Amino acid sequence: GPSVSFLISDMLSSASRFAARVGPSVSASARYYSRTASRLEEFDVVVVGGGPGGYVSAIKAAQLGMKTACVESRGTLGGTCLNVGCIPSKALLQSTHHYHDLMHHFGDHGIEIAEGAVNFSVDKMQEGKAKTVTGLTGGIEHLFKKYGVTYHKGKGSLAGPNSVAVASNDGSDVAPLQTKNILIATGSEVTPLPPVPVDNAGGKIVDSTGALDISSIPKKMAVIGGGVIGLEMGSVWSRLGSEVHVIEFMDRICPAMDKELTKKFQTTLKKQGFKFKMKTKVTKSEVTGDSVTLTTEKSAGGGEKTE
Repeated sequence: GPSVSFLISDMLSSASRFAARVGPSVSASARYYSRTASRLEEFDVVVVGGGPGGYVSAIKAAQLGMKTACVESRGTLGGTCLNVGCIPSKALLQSTHHYHDLMHHFGDHGIEIAEGAVNFSVDKMQEGKAKTVTGLTGGIEHLFKKYGVTYHKGKGSLAGPNSVAVASNDGSDVAPLQTKNILIATGSEVTPLPPVPVDNAGGKIVDSTGALDISSIPKKMAVIGGGVIGLEMGSVWSRLGSEVHVIEFMDRICPAMDKELTKKFQTTLKKQGFKFKMKTKVTKSEVTGDSVTLTTEKSAGGGEKTE
C-alpha cells in the first residue's frame, strides 16, 4: 500500500543523502570493507604460499576487490608445478623427444643424416628449460602487479588469528601482516626414503627436483618408484642413452592407474630400453666415488641383491 511505498522511498532518499555526504572518495567498485580501514597495513586476505593454489586464489581475491597479499618462500611464484615439476619436466621431455626422433624415426620419413655425428648439448637443453620456467613464473608476477597483489618473498608463519609474520628472503625487516582472513596453501615436500638419503648437491642420489638439473648423461640410472614422475625422468635420460632400471615395490608401474593401460605403457618403455624390477624394495644405498651401490630384496622379504 501507500505506506510501504513511502517507507521504501524514504529509505532510498536517506541512502542518497548518505552517499552525497560521503562523496567521490567511496568507489562504486569497492565491495569489501574493514572495521579498521584506517590501518593501512590490514589486508582482507593474506595467502601463505604462491603455488597453483595460492597464486590463483590471490589473483582472484584481488580481482574481486579484496586487498590481498601473498607470501612465498621459494623466491619465484608457481610452486612445484612451474618451478620444479610439470613444466620443467615437460621441457626436458620435449627436447629429448626431438633428439630421439632424429636418431630413431626420421629415417622412416625419408629424412637421412649424411656423414657426421649428431651432437647433443645437455647445457643447452637445461638453458631452454630454465627460459621456459622463467617466462611462466615471471608472467604470474606480472599478474600480481596488474591486480595489485602485494608480494612478499619470504617464509610466512602465523603470528596470531589475524596476523602473518614474514621472514624475508633478503633479511629485511617486514612488519607482521594484519589481515581479516588467512589462506594456507603451502603445498607439500618430497617424502624421504630412509635407505636412500637424497643429496641433490652431490648429484648421485637425487629426488625429482635434482633429476631436473643433472648436468651430464649418466651411463646407468636407477629409478626407485615406478610412478609417473620417476618414469618421466627415466624417459628423459633413457632417450639420451642412459641405461635405466626401474625398481618398484608393487607388482606393476603406476599402480593407481588403469591396469590395462599401465601394462601397455610398461611394454612401450621396455621397447625403449627400460629394465624393470617389480615387487622389489631398496634396503640400503652407498655412494662410492662416482657411483652408487644399491641393496635390494623382494617386497615380501628375502632374495637380497647388491649391485
